[in-house]
Amino acid sequence: MKDDRLYLIHIRECIERIDSYVTGEDKQKFLDSTLIQDAVLRNLQVLAESTQRLSDAVKESAGEVDWFKIAGFRNVLVHDYLGIDVEQVWNILEKDLPELKRHIEKLLQ
Repeated sequence: MKDDRLYLIHIRECIERIDSYVTGEDKQKFLDSTLIQDAVLRNLQVLAESTQRLSDAVKESAGEVDWFKIAGFRNVLVHDYLGIDVEQVWNILEKDLPELKRHIEKLLQ
């Protein structure tokens, strides 16, 4: 769990950074700001990479998380960056990231 804990902390830190970039901002501000988009996308990429390094035991203990989907999103961020839909990213920030944060916090307890 030692290495897993480091990756979980890293994932939490990425989420906290993303939160700091978008807290108090609305969707339009996000869509208009390439600076915020770049910061968010980079942290999503790093976050997703860290999830791939978690052990199977940790992933199984949080089976509600779609780890495969996160890995697939990372591949889009890295390899299909011209196809990124920033509106979809905003939806991920609003709907999926808070849920992931809750699971990561639970795993860190």
